[in-house]
Amino acid sequence: MATRMKLKLKTVFVLYFMVSLLGLLYALMQLGQRCDCSEHDMPKDRTISRLRGELHRLQEHMRNSEATKQPQKPQANPTIFVITPTYARLVQKAELTRLSQTFLHVPQLHWIVVEDSPHKTPLVSDLLAKSGVTYTHLHMPTAKDRKMQEGDPSWLKPRGVEQRNEGLRWLREDRRAQPGGDNQQGVVYFADDDNTYSLQIFEEMRSTVRVSVWPVGLVGGMKYERPVVEGGKVVRFHTGWRPSRPFPMDMAGFAVSLKLVLANPEACFDGEAPMGFLESSFLQGLVTMDELEPKADNCSKVLVWHTRTEKPKMKREEALQAQGLGSDRAVEV
Repeated sequence: MATRMKLKLKTVFVLYFMVSLLGLLYALMQLGQRCDCSEHDMPKDRTISRLRGELHRLQEHMRNSEATKQPQKPQANPTIFVITPTYARLVQKAELTRLSQTFLHVPQLHWIVVEDSPHKTPLVSDLLAKSGVTYTHLHMPTAKDRKMQEGDPSWLKPRGVEQRNEGLRWLREDRRAQPGGDNQQGVVYFADDDNTYSLQIFEEMRSTVRVSVWPVGLVGGMKYERPVVEGGKVVRFHTGWRPSRPFPMDMAGFAVSLKLVLANPEACFDGEAPMGFLESSFLQGLVTMDELEPKADNCSKVLVWHTRTEKPKMKREEALQAQGLGSDRAVEV
């Protein structure tokens, strides 16, 4: 708008200057000549009148052009819908605090937090309310026969299955209820609360058409796992365990377009999938390897890490509790 105003003022100034200059030149030409002023003033007046008329027509044309020109609506960034399963443990608040403060720096992000619980807990409710992030708070307990027990290795059973599926269910219902054609624009990402994310990864995934992919660091007993890209296409995967899986990727290594999720209402995570096949159970019906969209400089840069917070050792706390001297339970950690 400021640029258009400058151009308009510049045009008006130039036209006024030309009119004044022509009048001055005409006056100079008449100096020293005897004339019948009434006779010679008439052509001059007609010239000035004609120039002023031309100026008026130009100004009117500019006003009409401005009125008929349709203002362009600025292109909004697609919303990134991040689905995060979470469960109660000593480090839960610390994990969610770190993650929420990362999300604060990501524009157009909607955080869908799903607790593994029969009800919403005050800890998560209060944290989300104070986070400053646009969020939806859900809950869905894991079935007892699929729940991890104390001491079980992390790979024994797939975690977060019911919670991710609940996030997908809510997202589909919410988008159907939204009016307008923009309700299918967006990207869906599954972000666990114990990972570390570069802000760049969110801008990389924002342009996802179907399914975008990238490397994940510190996962699968390796420095990184990644899709291998040749000629702009994913041709195989660099992974140390069962590379023959349909999609041997970590949950943090892909994003899916919202439109694709909505077009496939049955797509979900299979809690009965064999170990390591959870991601494949969701992706198989959505995309082929040839359709994967490599991001992060053709999958050559690590922008997300599968970090895990070390489980705190509570031996001294337990000893003090046995003496009745344990930490105040009212202090939320």
